Amino acid sequence: GIWKAARFFRVVSGFMVQWGIPGKPSAAAEWREKKITDDPVAKSNERGTITFATSGKDSRTTQVFINFVDNKNLDGMGFSPFGKVIAGMETVDAIYAGHGESPDQGRIQSEGNSYLKKSFPALSYINSATLVSSTPPKDEA
Repeated sequence: GIWKAARFFRVVSGFMVQWGIPGKPSAAAEWREKKITDDPVAKSNERGTITFATSGKDSRTTQVFINFVDNKNLDGMGFSPFGKVIAGMETVDAIYAGHGESPDQGRIQSEGNSYLKKSFPALSYINSATLVSSTPPKDEA
């Protein structure tokens, strides 16, 4: 999919980790203008929730983030979680944070993983992602 080999390019300790710009510039160009309309905020931005990044109303694309902590302040800003890490949060906590917010998103869009591999070789990235269940566990139902 579009997130295969996607790098975690924005890591803000005590806040969140962001990824989702496709590693291939051609795929990034294809998805950049495919905007996703906003969803109402039905769940809070708690630790481990996965939420679309946004730059304003109805501007979501392929970029998402995982909350490292409870970020309930994002709820009132329209950030609507759509998923949750149900196992392996210790892996999320171990994502390389040494570059913080240094990678340039414009260059990621235009140059893809070649830019990130050359300039930020230590970035963690996705090998694969799997949808485990589309229904919440019994304790959350």
